[in-house]
Amino acid sequence: MRDIIMVPGIGGSGESHWQSRWEANEPRMRRFSPASWDYPDLEDWISALDRAVGQAAAEPVLVAHSLSCLLVAHWVRRTVRRAIGALLVAPPDPRSAAFPAEAAGFADPPVAALPFPSLVVASSDDPFGSLDYARGWAAAWGSEFMDIGARGHINGKSGLDDWPEGRAALAALEARWR
Repeated sequence: MRDIIMVPGIGGSGESHWQSRWEANEPRMRRFSPASWDYPDLEDWISALDRAVGQAAAEPVLVAHSLSCLLVAHWVRRTVRRAIGALLVAPPDPRSAAFPAEAAGFADPPVAALPFPSLVVASSDDPFGSLDYARGWAAAWGSEFMDIGARGHINGKSGLDDWPEGRAALAALEARWR
């Protein structure tokens, strides 16, 4: 079984977030560690993700939420390391009024296909990004797309608990290279 690197967005996904819940129950899941969860710096986050991928025994699976979806797109263009696949959940739109000013450096991710299989998951009522925005990035990144209906920002406040639908999507993605 491959390592899975959890790549939370701003705030680092608290205890009620599905990423934290998955990580607590799955030994092969571990979190990347930027210098600050609350004051994201693109260069620091790219370096932190690169370190985490470099520590994996083999090309890992990335599970990114929110701002870290944009991070993954920036990271793949700046590293020699690779992941084997990525689950990209709730990509935020930097043009949205809800987008945090402190994350401005993450705007304008590269418009190019990711070099591994990926799935973009989005909600129809995400305050940080529309379905059209997420669908557009899925196409640009060569990702599959999944609309899960009205689930907010697909975070701890969404009431997803362990989010079994997300676990099933991750399992389906992982089944491609077993």
